[in-house]
Amino acid sequence: MIENRELTMDDYLAMLRRRAKWILIPALLAPLAGWLISYAFPAKYTSQSLVLVEGQKVPEGMVQPVVTADLTARIATLQQQVLSQSRLQPMLERVYGKSSQNLDEQVDGIRLNMTVEPVVTDLAQFGTTGKKKPGQSSPMPGFYINYTASSPREAQQICNELTSLLLEENLKSREDVARGTTNFLSKGLEDAKRNLDDLESKLANFKKQYVGQLPGQEENNLKILMGLNSQLESNTQTLNRAQQDKSYTESMLAQQLAAWRSAQSSNNPQTLEKQLSDLQSQLLQLQARYTEDHPDVIKTKADIAEVKKKLAEINSASAQAGETVNDKASASEPPEIRQLRLQVHQYGDLIMQATRDQKRLQQEIGVYQGRVALSPAVEEQYKGLARDYDNAQKNYQDLLADKSKSDMALKMEQQQQGEQMHLLNPANMPDAPSFPNRLLFAGGGLGAGLALGLGIAVWLESRDDSIRTEADAEAVLDLPMLVSIPWVGDGAATGSNGVGGFWNRKKQPDEKNTINV
Repeated sequence: MIENRELTMDDYLAMLRRRAKWILIPALLAPLAGWLISYAFPAKYTSQSLVLVEGQKVPEGMVQPVVTADLTARIATLQQQVLSQSRLQPMLERVYGKSSQNLDEQVDGIRLNMTVEPVVTDLAQFGTTGKKKPGQSSPMPGFYINYTASSPREAQQICNELTSLLLEENLKSREDVARGTTNFLSKGLEDAKRNLDDLESKLANFKKQYVGQLPGQEENNLKILMGLNSQLESNTQTLNRAQQDKSYTESMLAQQLAAWRSAQSSNNPQTLEKQLSDLQSQLLQLQARYTEDHPDVIKTKADIAEVKKKLAEINSASAQAGETVNDKASASEPPEIRQLRLQVHQYGDLIMQATRDQKRLQQEIGVYQGRVALSPAVEEQYKGLARDYDNAQKNYQDLLADKSKSDMALKMEQQQQGEQMHLLNPANMPDAPSFPNRLLFAGGGLGAGLALGLGIAVWLESRDDSIRTEADAEAVLDLPMLVSIPWVGDGAATGSNGVGGFWNRKKQPDEKNTINV
C-alpha cells in the first residue's frame, strides 16, 4: 500500500476486486464449519407451558384484594418457593424414582434449567420485557414456564410438575396471606378494644371526680359564681337592714314598755303596800290633830280601806294564777307593745335565716371559686384523656372496618373468587432441540469467516507496495508527472517498478492506457 496519499472510493473498490477470493473463501467455509461444530454439543429440549392470570371476580370497590404486590415480584417469589428443596424432593421422587444421582445436584439442575417469562406488552405494568404470541394485539396477563432437559419427555414431564407446584403454591400463599391478615387484625382488634375500655373507664372516673369542673363548664361556673356573689351581697344588705330594724324596734319596745309600766305601777302590790303605809301614817297624823269625824280623817280611812281591798284582790289573783302571772301580764299588755314584740321576734328569725343563707352562700362561693381556679389544670388533663380516648376509638373503628374487609377477602379466597392462575396451555412436547441452534452456529461462522477474510485482505494490502496509478507514482517519486504514454500492446516492458518503460504484465482493468514518464 502506497503511503503518504489519500485513498479514494475507487481505490477501496479496486482493493476488493483484487482480494475478493481471500474474502469469499473463508466466508463460504466458516458457516459450514459452524454447522458441523453444532453437532459436537449435546441436544437440549425446552418444554413450555402458559399460565393465565385472571383478575378477581368480585369488584375491587367492594372487596380489596389481600395481595397487592406486583405480578412480576409475586411470580419471582412463587418461583423461589417452588424451587426449594422441600418442594422439589417429592417431585423428583415421582419423576426419577430412587435415583442414584445426588439430590442436591438434581435440585441445582432444575433451578438452572427453569425460567419464568411474563407474557405482557405493557412494560410499565410489569417492568420487564414480555413475550407476545403471533397475532396477539392486546396484553395478556400471564407468564410462560420453560424447562430445558436432555430429552423431550423429561422436559415435558418436569415442566408440568413445576407448573402444578407453582399453581398450588399460589393458592396456598394467597389463602395464608388472607388468613394471616385476619388473625393479625383480630389480635389488634382485641388489644384496641381492651385499651378503649380502659380509657373509657378512666374518663368516666375522671368525670365523676371533677364534676362541674370539666371543659365547657367553666363559663357556667363563672355565671353561677357571679349569681352567688350577687345573692351574697343582697343577703348581706338584708341582714344589715334586719339588724337595724330589730335594733330600732327593740328601742321602741323599751320605750313603750317603760311608759306602760309606769302607767301600771299604781296597781302594783309593792306600790299599794307603800301607799297603804303612807296612808296609815297620814291617818295617825290626822287623828292626832283632828277627831274621827273630820273629813280628812274619814277620807283617809276610806282610802286605806280602798287600798287594802285592791291589795287583797291582787294577792288573791296572784295565788290563783301562780306561774301564769307573767303571761297574763303580757296578755294584758297593749296591742302596740305586742306588735312590737312580734316584730322583734320576726326580725330575729329573719336575721337567723339571713345568717344561715350567708354561710351557705359563702360555702358555695368557695366551692365554685375552687372549681374556677382548678379549671385550667382539669381541662388539660381532661383533654389528654379525651384525645387518647378519641384516638383509641378511631383506631378501634378502623381496625373493625379492616377486620371486616379482611374477613370478606378471606372468604373470597376460600371460595376462589379472587385472582386466580389458570393453566391455559399445558407443557408441550418439543419437536426440535432448543440448543444447539444450528442456524445460529452457521450465522456465527459466516460472521467469523467474513471477519477473517477482511482481515486477510487488509493484511495483504498493507504489505503490497506496487505502483498502479498516476497517484501512486507521484506519491512514491514525490515529483510531478510530465507526460503520460498510452499502453502499447500486450508485450513485455521494463520492470514493474520502473518509470519510463513498458509494464511487464497485461493491462489491468482499472489502469489507463498510458505509461507515465
